[in-house]
Formats: sequence, structure tokens, C-alpha cells
Amino acid sequence: MNRMLVIAICCFGNFHLFGQQNMLPMHSFYKDQLFANKLSRPYNEGSFLPVSEGDCNLMPALRDSTLRYYTATDILFNKHLIEITSTDCYITISPAADISYGKDFSDTTDRRLMQNTRGVFVEGDLFKKFSFATSFYENQARFTPYETNYYSSVGERYKNSGGEYYAQNAVIPGAGRTKDFKGDGYDYAFAVGYFSYAPIKQLRITAGNNPQFIGDGHRSLLLSDNSFAAPYLRLDWKINPKFNFTYYRSRLINLFRRGVSSSAEVYYETKGYSVNYFTYKPNEKMSISLFEGSIWNRGDSITSTFSHPLYFNPIPFVSSLILKGQNEVVSLLGLNANFQLADNHRVYGQVAMNDWNAKKIGYQLGYRGYNFFGLNDFMVQLEFNAVPSRMCETDNPRLNYSHFNLPLAHTKGSGFREMILRANYEFKHWFVDLKSVCYILDDYAQEAHLALYESSPRIDGAIFYQAVEVGYRFNRKMNLSIFGRWRWRTTSEAGIPISNTVQVGMRTALTNHYNDF
Repeated sequence: MNRMLVIAICCFGNFHLFGQQNMLPMHSFYKDQLFANKLSRPYNEGSFLPVSEGDCNLMPALRDSTLRYYTATDILFNKHLIEITSTDCYITISPAADISYGKDFSDTTDRRLMQNTRGVFVEGDLFKKFSFATSFYENQARFTPYETNYYSSVGERYKNSGGEYYAQNAVIPGAGRTKDFKGDGYDYAFAVGYFSYAPIKQLRITAGNNPQFIGDGHRSLLLSDNSFAAPYLRLDWKINPKFNFTYYRSRLINLFRRGVSSSAEVYYETKGYSVNYFTYKPNEKMSISLFEGSIWNRGDSITSTFSHPLYFNPIPFVSSLILKGQNEVVSLLGLNANFQLADNHRVYGQVAMNDWNAKKIGYQLGYRGYNFFGLNDFMVQLEFNAVPSRMCETDNPRLNYSHFNLPLAHTKGSGFREMILRANYEFKHWFVDLKSVCYILDDYAQEAHLALYESSPRIDGAIFYQAVEVGYRFNRKMNLSIFGRWRWRTTSEAGIPISNTVQVGMRTALTNHYNDF
């Protein structure tokens, strides 16, 4: 019924004028393009992603100017499958997929890796100030041993007859909880979407459950799209040309079943989440942002309460100072900064501190460079992240910096140093993407961010991850490509074998699903 109403609205007129409040997709491909400075001036709005297409005006730079003489090739390379256009409405509908098949050559069995994702992506502009997007994905997958080990270890928790929690149903980063698929695989589905409204030029109001990310890097130490999407309300206010403010409120979940419920299925434990993000832009090439991300107490396995009234406070750092030590809120405080050195060179960094504790400070330093040797669409990124042990943990583990049993910022949580080298190049739709990641683990615990009072085993060690991907990108709007990928991972962790995989497939990559951990 709702779909028919939307289509009916679109049946009047033959031209359109829209405000482009739709958000740029979150996949690394689009982030790399956003910071490439392809337009008249560099992006410099504080890096609270996703950003609206109207603010960054990136889509014109992504368009393929090659003439297409057939409808099929025009759709394949330039358009969405279905585009509905009228005076005050523009709606697009496209299939979404991630289908791959592969083998881990370190595995001596006949086990095959696979990803079978089918979905649909719908996006639209209604009139000049309102936009929306929604997508749904159905998935079956079989992963490498190191991925399977991690996804299963952070699965949702149930209580047994003795009152102790046990793990069940794995959790996939960026995709939610699962059920078993043919014994050694996972079956899962997830949906994301949002509505965006700009009543005036300086203000945008967004509500939905699509992923968020703060920063210019491959990782974020403040807030990332590593975890599952959460419902939220977000206000972006451009106070003046030099100051921006983002107000973000959400509800997070610890995947721990409550003991008693009158419903058919026992509820999960919830907690509030608030972000106050204030950005100062001294010039067109630099921005400095203050970050406060707070986890609010809403009860435990027995009780359920509302968050403290200061949950709605928009002034950074006030709530964490007033309520410190009262078991109402725990805050991650931070700084995000970037500077455009020249047209093709950008440096960035972050600092994060747990609840005013100077012993729990993490930092990030990074660099992005583009168009080396005169080659367009050639990027090199170098990034270093260091997070001390227990930085995302608190005295009350129900308030750990996590959601859906996954770290809310960096995919590793706490207790590591990391060096990342990324490079990618695209020429006439062909692309190559290289990535090297090296971790040094220091007092690291894989399950430390969970809402448990028990401490999980802590280790020291090292991880090395290498990936090479080659492919052909047909359509930049949907990031539709075919690809071949080689991955190699080794670790000093006991019981985790070397991973040496080759995969081939086809995908529309709009969101990130991190496996480089």
C-alpha cells in the first residue's frame, strides 16, 4: 500500500528539483572518493559520516561520461535498475548482492568459503527537502576459521539453569546475529534505512538505523560502522561557516537475554547512547572536532529504567563531569582533526580517552595521498592506531563501549597497536586494491568488551593480514563490480591456523563488513 502511494505521487510532471538530502554510502570506496578532493574545494565538514550528497556534491565526480548506445549498458554502467522521475519526486530501485565463492588453502578438508547475499536498495527524494533510503539483505555465508571463531565468541548470551551465561547464535560485524546454516555456516538477514529532512539550509534532521562513522581513516577510535546499525535521531546544524554541531541519540543493545519477560521471546538488555560533536573550521583546509560519546545506564538483566535526564543534554562534557562515579553514564571523550596539506595530500588524527582517565588514552595518526605519478584515482593511505588495554571497558561492564556484543569503535576494541597500509588504483573501470595490516596485541582479550563480570583470557601477540583484490567496477552509483581476492592472515594466537584464501565473486558494495582483524 505504501509503495503504491509513493508511485502515485510520482506520476505528475516531467522534471524534478530536489534537495539531495540522501546520504553518501558508507563503503570505503566512497570514503576514498570523498577525501580525494575531486571538486573545487576539499571536504571539510568535520567527518561525521555519512554526509549528504548535497553537502559533499561528490556524485557528479563519480559519473561515467562514456556514451552508452544501448539501454541495457546505460543501466549497467550509469543508472539504477528502476528510476522514477517526476516534478517533485525521484525514486530509484536496484538489486543488491554480494555473491562469492572461494577456498582456504590452509584448510585440508573440502570445506568451501561462500557468501550469498541478495537484497534490494531503494532511495528517493521527495520535493526539495525530504529524502529517504532503505535496503534489505538476506544472507548465507561460510567464513574462514579465524572469522568463525570470533563471530561465535561474541554471540548472544542466554542464562542456563545455574544462572550462568552461555553463547549462542554468532554475530557478524555490520550484519547482526545469525542462525546455523548447514552446520558450519551462518544464515542472517538485516535491513537499514533512514529519513532525512532539511527544513532550512543550515539544519538537517535524520532518523533511521543506518551505520555511522567519525573520522577520515580506515578505522575510527570514536564511532565506527563495525557494529550493527542502531536506531537513532541525528541533527546536523551549521551554526555559521566556521562552526558545526551534530546531536546524535540512539539506543544500543547488549545481546544478553533478560531473565523474565511476559512476551513470547525474552528481551535483550538495552542502554542509551548519546554523541555531542562540535566542529571548528579555522579555514577551508582544516577542521577540529570535539567528541563526547556516552553510554547511559538503562538497567541490567533484572531491572529496566529510563536514562538520566541529562541524556538529552547537548553541551559536550557536562554530563560526564556531573554524573561521574554515579553508575549513570560512562563517556568516551575525544578529538578528531584533519588538514589538507595540498590538493592531493591529507593528514588526520584522533585522540580518545575513557571517562577522564588519563591511563586510558588511545590515538590515531594517518595520511591519505592521491594521484601519485600523475595517475588519477591512485590513492595511498598510511595509518597508525594505538589503543591501551581496557580503554573501552568500565567498572560496570553493562556500560562497556559496545553494541550488539561488538566494539562500537575499532573492530579490535582495546589492547593493541596497529599499522595499516592501503593503496588502490582504478583505470577505465578496472581496479586493484591492496591492504596490509599489522597488529601488536598487548593485554588483549577478544571478549573483553562484552557485558560480563567475568574476565576473559588476555594475551600478547601479533597478527599480520594481507589482501589483494583485482576487479572491474561497472557502476559507481551502486559500486557494482566483479572481483578476485587473495587474503593471507597469520597470528601468534594459539589455536588459530594460518588463513590463505582465494575468492571470486560479484557484489554491490554500499556498506563495510570488516574482516581485516
